Amino acid sequence: MSYDSAIKALSSDALKHVKDYSIIGLGSGRAATALVKSLSRLIEVKDYHIVGIPTSLQIKQVAENGGIPLVEADQVDHIDIVFDGADQIDSQKFVIKGGGGALLRENVLFSLAKKVVVMADKSKFVKNFTRTVPVEVHPFARSSVTNAIEKLGGKVQLRTMDRGYSFFTENGNIILDCDFGTIKNPKVLTQKIKQIAGVLESGIFLRKPDVIYRAKTGGKFDIL
Repeated sequence: MSYDSAIKALSSDALKHVKDYSIIGLGSGRAATALVKSLSRLIEVKDYHIVGIPTSLQIKQVAENGGIPLVEADQVDHIDIVFDGADQIDSQKFVIKGGGGALLRENVLFSLAKKVVVMADKSKFVKNFTRTVPVEVHPFARSSVTNAIEKLGGKVQLRTMDRGYSFFTENGNIILDCDFGTIKNPKVLTQKIKQIAGVLESGIFLRKPDVIYRAKTGGKFDIL
């Protein structure tokens, strides 16, 4: 089942939130990539003066190829709008992110943004979270954080690459993918996770999106 045509269509529609001279946070993943490509065309057609803040090397390269001027998050005091995807979205409109490993940078941009727009396909929407929660951890604290998360009821798996080497984020940290089963109170859980020494970020984001695009089959989408 493909949502590609809907992702492309909604990424173009989402640009109605962009104004000239905006500072735009650029998330990572499939939906964000489609958005950045549409944004490049918008800049060319309307001659907009905007700057983007990428959350990963992957999206940075897409933006550079599209001629989007870029800055770093520490060069601004706010972000007008962030566009990003999600790994799951629950009925309370909390999101889980971090499947690609950029959760720390993505959450920083969420916190700086005046408006957050999340784009995801229909399969990502659930009543309660059921997927693993990515947790970014300093390598020094791998064992201690693992033990602490297990005491919270999570089953912990160190994220590795195809050949078995540990996956490292662009910040030099590791990712622990933590299975808590069905998560009915994500706010309380992520607050407990973030209190653990050595945890840099939890994949459950407490800042809820202001606008959510849901891609459906047949090139269609709706807005929540």
